[in-house]
Amino acid sequence: MTYEAEVQFKFDATFTPSYGWDADDYIPEEHYKITAPAADLNAKQYFKLFEKFMLCVGMSPESIRSGAMSLVFNDCVREEDQRKVCKEYELTMDEDLQDKFEEWKIRDAEVERLMNSQKGPMGTIQIQQQEDFRDSADGVA
Repeated sequence: MTYEAEVQFKFDATFTPSYGWDADDYIPEEHYKITAPAADLNAKQYFKLFEKFMLCVGMSPESIRSGAMSLVFNDCVREEDQRKVCKEYELTMDEDLQDKFEEWKIRDAEVERLMNSQKGPMGTIQIQQQEDFRDSADGVA
C-alpha cells in the first residue's frame, strides 16, 4: 500500500490603489502557494512550514513566535502541560520566579562564604601548597 499526501498553503491578494496612492509602491496582485510532502511531516516540521507561509504573507518573526507561544501559554492549556514545555526548553514561569530568586540568594551566600574562607590575613586568596614541600628527588639526596 502506498500513501502519498501533500499540504498546501495558498495566499491570493489584489490591490487597487485609490486616488492619492502611489501605485509604484504596491504590487497589484500577489499569489503565494507553498506545498510540501505531508506523508512523514512531524509537528515541528508543520510549524516550520507554516512559519514560512506566515513570513510570505507579511507577518513579522516576533508576531509568529508570540503566536506559537500563545498555543502553549494560555488559560485553555493545563498548567502541568505548560510546565512540561518549560522544563523541555529550560524556561521559568512567572509564578516560580520568587522560588528561583531564593535559590540564587542561597547560592550567592554559599559562594561568598567559600570565597571568604579562602582568604589569607591580607585579604588575598591562599594557594594550597604541597603537604611537605618535597623536592623533585622525593626526599632522596
